[in-house]
Order: sequence, then structure tokens, then C-alpha cells
Amino acid sequence: MRNTTLGYIERTVEGRRQYLMLHRVKKKNDLNHDKWIGIGGKFEDKESPEDCMLREAKEETGLTLKRMRYRGLVTFVSNLYETEYMHLFTADDFTGELIECDEGDLEWIDRDRLMALPQWEGDRIFHSLLEQEVPFFSLKLQYEGDTLVLAVLNGERIR
Repeated sequence: MRNTTLGYIERTVEGRRQYLMLHRVKKKNDLNHDKWIGIGGKFEDKESPEDCMLREAKEETGLTLKRMRYRGLVTFVSNLYETEYMHLFTADDFTGELIECDEGDLEWIDRDRLMALPQWEGDRIFHSLLEQEVPFFSLKLQYEGDTLVLAVLNGERIR
């Protein structure tokens, strides 16, 4: 089992709300290959979820997060990969300039276009929860291969 962070950096441009998304196209043997996801990664020794999110944001984007919210815990269960506890964040204040990411291509995506992008089916569930401003939540997503077979929100099955 491993702990990771997943973060969505937000901005508003000309009235359009956007997330900074990572199109995972650069790494070999990437379980997220060709999917659009947020930024983040694995905890290092002695890191809190917040420490990890701040470090990963800086490493992957060049941005320094100034304000972030811990939004939820996503338990990712798979028949192919080890169980992962993803600590989910959003951030809406940052400084710095975007850098090239060695894991994929970074792009600002309008939030109303987000659901049309190739992504994990379960990501659509927590994107909806984020959009609805649901307070802190626990979401368990169970996959067989790339197929979502179970989703449990705060202890209640929703799929």
C-alpha cells in the first residue's frame, strides 16, 4: 500500500474556471498512460500529505502553492496494482512560472471541458464532488483492469 497526493491547481481566466491538467504521455509503463490527471506523486519519508503536495507541485509544474485545501481521501483498489491512498487537494493561489514536466504535457483546461478528456472513470466521480464543493470526503474506487467495478462514498455504495 502506498500514499500519494493528487492535486488540481485552479485559476480563472476571462471568467473561465480552469484546472492545470497533466496529459500523461512521456513515461514508459505508466498506469496513467494517455490519461489526463492532476499533479502529484508518492510520499517521501517523513512527509505529511501537505508536504508531499507542495513538493510535487514545485517539481512537476515549477509553481509554488500559496493556498490549498485538503478535499478528500481516495482509496484506489485494483487487481493489477497495489492499493493506493490518494490525498486529494485543490489549490487556487500560487506563484511562479510553468516548467516542462517529464511525466507529460501540462495544460490549462476549462473545467466544463474536463469530463470529455480521457481519464479514469472514478476521477469523474471526484471531479463532480469537487465541483459541487462537497466537504471533505472518503471515496473508495475499485478497478478490474481499467474498469471501475465499485465506488463507495463515505461508506455508502454509489456504484
